[in-house]
Amino acid sequence: MKNNKSFRLPRKIKKKLKKIIWLYPADKNGNSLMAWPSLDQKDYNAVRQGIVRDILSKNTKVKKKEQKKLLDQEVYIQDEQLKTYIDKIYEKEFRNSSYYTLIEAKNTPRAKVAYFNFINAYRMVENGKESYETICYMLVDYAKELLKRK
Repeated sequence: MKNNKSFRLPRKIKKKLKKIIWLYPADKNGNSLMAWPSLDQKDYNAVRQGIVRDILSKNTKVKKKEQKKLLDQEVYIQDEQLKTYIDKIYEKEFRNSSYYTLIEAKNTPRAKVAYFNFINAYRMVENGKESYETICYMLVDYAKELLKRK
């Protein structure tokens, strides 16, 4: 992102572009680079060509819906297998508390969704999508939050 002196845009277009977060297509790991079309000619050309997308575009909403549908699938596994999943992801000091939280979530109707999401997210990690590992961490916290609610 370098500010090119010869690149100028009309004020209204520049304001409109600044209000939106622009992303390049995701790489194989699901990571995207941010674009600055109001400041850089190359990024502006990418927006005009449709290469760069708005973070809040409808396509993103559709992808989120599909992702949620994948994670919400009801899957039950043996407790020993859950323990091995947690052992592979978490460090020693967090393993027991995470395991017991997910076991409790499995048996609580309101928190079951966090249990299902954890299992499905872990399976995505096993299939090579490392970005889902962060989701696994967050799902244990989400399960704790759901278990606290009455």
